[in-house]
Amino acid sequence: MNEKVAHWNAVYDARQEEQLTWYENQPTLSYQLVISYLKLGQSFIDVGGGASKLTSILHAAGYGPLSVLDISSVVLEAGKERLGGVADDVEWIAADVTKWTPESTYQVWHDRAVFHFLTNEQDQKAYTDALVKSVPVGGIAIISTFAEDGPEKCSGLPVQRYSSQSLNEKLEALAPGVFEQIATQEHTHITPKKNQQKFQTSVFKRVA
Repeated sequence: MNEKVAHWNAVYDARQEEQLTWYENQPTLSYQLVISYLKLGQSFIDVGGGASKLTSILHAAGYGPLSVLDISSVVLEAGKERLGGVADDVEWIAADVTKWTPESTYQVWHDRAVFHFLTNEQDQKAYTDALVKSVPVGGIAIISTFAEDGPEKCSGLPVQRYSSQSLNEKLEALAPGVFEQIATQEHTHITPKKNQQKFQTSVFKRVA
């Protein structure tokens, strides 16, 4: 087990899901964005989505095929438990996205808070390579990160904060001409301890 996997398994082992800073009782924003671009029968992946209720809500609404990728097998087991008898309807991928080779394509890629943990260009490029392999022309990537006035660290790790403009510039530098930013918004997440975390969310369409 490598250091990153051990770190995230320990994070999820240490606290109940409802105590995690990124916990959402209802992932309303993510759900609304996803169903704006995802049609019934189209494939979807939630990157870093192991502890999120998003996939179970999408499943209940009839969407699929659905996939969840997370570096932590511990949290993926929690996701499977939430879905219970229909967990086998979802593809569960235990992998570090920066070392993952996609075997399928997805009409919508959703990442609520993974990319901002990638603070060196090598990992950022590896993530973008996986994104390009995963999302076909016409497909959508929804990427949320801490905003420029968001936290500087999360779960003991440094993060890279972005504005919608700087994230667009970063993705363009890593995959020139491949994605077009088609929507952005800023929002505030309230943690279980009632702290505020500022986020930006950008929607990209693959155009080439």
